[in-house]
Amino acid sequence: MFKEYIAYIKDNPNNYWFKRKLYGWGWVPVKWQGWFVIAIFIGLLILNSIPLESKSEPSAGQITWFFIKTILSVAILIFICYKKGEKPKWQWGISKDNNKKD
Repeated sequence: MFKEYIAYIKDNPNNYWFKRKLYGWGWVPVKWQGWFVIAIFIGLLILNSIPLESKSEPSAGQITWFFIKTILSVAILIFICYKKGEKPKWQWGISKDNNKKD
C-alpha cells in the first residue's frame, strides 16, 4: 500500500502543489511549494496564539481576534489548495479510473 501511495503522489503531470487525499476529502502537499504553504500556515497559527499565551486571562477582544485570524488563515489555505491542487472529491483509496480527467 505504501508503494502505491508513493506512486500516486509521484504521478503528477500537471505539477500540482497539492493532490487529493487517498482517503476522504481534502489535499496533501506533494511539491515543495505545497509544503512551504503548509509551513507558513503553521507558523501563522503559532504567531497568532502567542499573544493569548502571554496573558493569564485574555480579553474577549483578544479571543475574538484570535478566531478571526485563524478562520482567515484557514480560508486562505483552502483557497490556495483549491487553486494549486487537484479538483477535490471524496475518494476511498486509489480509484481504477485515476488517470481519467475530472
